[in-house]
Amino acid sequence: MKKGFSLPLWVAGAARSALKKILGFPFKNYELIKIPNQTKEIKIEIHSVGLLNSNLHALGISFAKSGLDLDITQNLEIWTIVSLEKISFKDSEQKNQLNIIAGSGVGINEKTSEICISDFAKEVLHENLLDITPEGSILNLEIIFPNGKFLAERTSNKSFGIVDGLSIIGTSAETYSSASPDQLEKAKASLENSIKSDFKGKVVFVIGENGLNLAKTLNLKLPIIKVGNWIGPLIVDAAIKNVKTVILFGYHGKLIKLAGGIFHTHNHLADGRIEILVYLAVKEKLPPEIIVKLSNMNSVEDGLLLLEKFNKSMSDKLFQTLSNTIEKRSFEYVNRYVKTDIEIAAIIFDRKRKIRWSGNKGNNYISYFQGD
Repeated sequence: MKKGFSLPLWVAGAARSALKKILGFPFKNYELIKIPNQTKEIKIEIHSVGLLNSNLHALGISFAKSGLDLDITQNLEIWTIVSLEKISFKDSEQKNQLNIIAGSGVGINEKTSEICISDFAKEVLHENLLDITPEGSILNLEIIFPNGKFLAERTSNKSFGIVDGLSIIGTSAETYSSASPDQLEKAKASLENSIKSDFKGKVVFVIGENGLNLAKTLNLKLPIIKVGNWIGPLIVDAAIKNVKTVILFGYHGKLIKLAGGIFHTHNHLADGRIEILVYLAVKEKLPPEIIVKLSNMNSVEDGLLLLEKFNKSMSDKLFQTLSNTIEKRSFEYVNRYVKTDIEIAAIIFDRKRKIRWSGNKGNNYISYFQGD
């Protein structure tokens, strides 16, 4: 399986090179990046570095190499601008020594305007920058993705309240394709570990980092498995392992594919989301003029907003039908491969990460996700 290194490492490499330039170190075309809680270091290529603004700032540039052909961040150009700010001993007790700033093309939280960066990314930056930051100084780090705002339009970031660019997520040093068979094996192993002891028969399957992040905030007290795009085969594996209930928890723009019988959800294999929404609208006998408008939407979220503006109760009914269809088609899919009475429940959230709909089976578990 092809693999590379995640975005936080390339940001850290460019930033460390820029900081060393300010400190007078000679330029090298690579940096050895330490991984938190590990002994190994990873060699990250640096494109260039230079001093700015009367030598008070330095710019470091790298190009992300995730190793994944279909990854949005493959070959992403990264700029990091660093500067040092002297602080008094008294201030040093109150201030974080590393100030991370979202520059152009870097995603921010729509509500808080805070930079969208994972805990792992923060740990990598702290590990590789603070060890050479002079005592009595704050390191200001501005991260810029020159092409980030354009590339973000090709993601579902806005669906999760991330605006103005790409988020710096990444939860590990190495990257693996969610479309790769090895990713399925990793998910199977995670499922196997989850059912070894004190297992209550129920698991939650989520797709992607955003779904996983939301699920972890809900205090579910159930095993949570990140399934990547291999939903169908992993449900089959759960049935073989005698799991009683699989709760599919996800964003409507991903789970809708299951309603259309698409059980490997990576976009390069199959999309069809608008077509599935139109099909369900036809089944619900929505007015022809609304169906025509739905067929011209760019996303499921756009379709939802159109429907809610037209008729809120009609919209809720359609997405209820969607939830039920996801459960029905998923059960039928599993039973093609193994005879089982496994319960499959669907619970769906919207672009604001608000849990909105559940299927007939999902209704039994919706309280788990709402803190009731």
